[in-house]
Amino acid sequence: MTTEITDISITVASQDAASRTLAVSVPVERVQAAERETLKWYGAKVKLPGFRKGHAPDQVVRRRFADAIRQSVLEDLLRESWEKARTEQQLKPLGDPRVHNVKFEDGAPLTFELAVDVRPELALDRLSGFQLTRRLARVTDEMVDAQLLSLREQRAPWVPADGRAKTGDLVEARITNLDEGADAKEEPVRFVLGQGRAVPELESHFMELDPGGVWEGPVRFPDDHPDADKRGQSRRLRVMLDEVKRQQVPDLTDDFAKEVGPFQDVAGLRAAVRADLETEAAREADARVRSELIDQIAAANNVAVPPSLLERALHAYVHAYGVPEEQHQKFAGEFRPVAEAQVRRDLIIEAVADRAGLHATKETVEARVAEIAQRRGESVGAVRASLEKGGRLRELERAITDENVFAHLLAQSAVEDGPPAR
Repeated sequence: MTTEITDISITVASQDAASRTLAVSVPVERVQAAERETLKWYGAKVKLPGFRKGHAPDQVVRRRFADAIRQSVLEDLLRESWEKARTEQQLKPLGDPRVHNVKFEDGAPLTFELAVDVRPELALDRLSGFQLTRRLARVTDEMVDAQLLSLREQRAPWVPADGRAKTGDLVEARITNLDEGADAKEEPVRFVLGQGRAVPELESHFMELDPGGVWEGPVRFPDDHPDADKRGQSRRLRVMLDEVKRQQVPDLTDDFAKEVGPFQDVAGLRAAVRADLETEAAREADARVRSELIDQIAAANNVAVPPSLLERALHAYVHAYGVPEEQHQKFAGEFRPVAEAQVRRDLIIEAVADRAGLHATKETVEARVAEIAQRRGESVGAVRASLEKGGRLRELERAITDENVFAHLLAQSAVEDGPPAR
């Protein structure tokens, strides 16, 4: 729909290690040429009353589709300008550009700015010769017992409880907002005390009632309540406690072990739990070694985190955790060190993978998918489809790249065993 874009002017307005702001200017002649081509395309495709398809006069088509033509021209020129900028500036963008300060007026050049985050170039002069310590946490009998208790609690049925409710009990009740007057309706509720599902003040009143009891009075919502409309507000409520239930934790017996999995007795279950905990401890020890290696590489090469990438990471975390807008600043302040470490790690891994050719390939990804399919007893196609649907295929590629990079780096440094981690 548009001609070649050799006449589009692109200059760097500002930049840092990980961002570029590009000033773009499209001459009037180029804009007009794009408008003529777009008008021609619309004229050939649309059918207007009183005219055969493709035979409506240009002025009629322009009048009928003025807004659509203008939007199409703008989108085409933005897209083509971005493609030219990527090639001309040799950019390695980390995402789509952001468009600012668009000026699109008749008889004048189209001007705008493209702001984009780019992957910074890291020198990484030193990647070997580091001294690392692997600290493997010791799995104790108490840890095994705690895990077994958790398994028992997961399979514990809820049964009616005698007496008043306490933290951890399941309450079934009805709550009425008396401030609503004659229109007030009972609202059935069902939740476990102590899990933050209800206002703490209200939970305390539940624990003062016997099953069948009623309480009436004001309840004040805390200032940090998730519902902004209720923060600091009071409501007069009526609470009717219908039933209290408590989990009946099963005994740790051979029968329980057989229910949990392919175990003959408690000893077999206990051994499996210990093995799982030891595997997890080894995984955590390896993760700490990798983290220590990244820290040493970053320090040795003075790897700084560009502000634009840090803000980008914080923005992603805010949305991933669903942080309310009014808490963004507080969250960013508390989470900044985590985001900074993650960005630094990603930059180093990407740089090493590029330099040593360690990125996951199509073949290695397919092989990993086949391994997963074999473990699950499913077809390769079904597993691949599941990963693609859940958006996890890219995560798998990244995991393989990480493994390749750390195997490459750790082979060049010394790792010794240290005292157990606490």
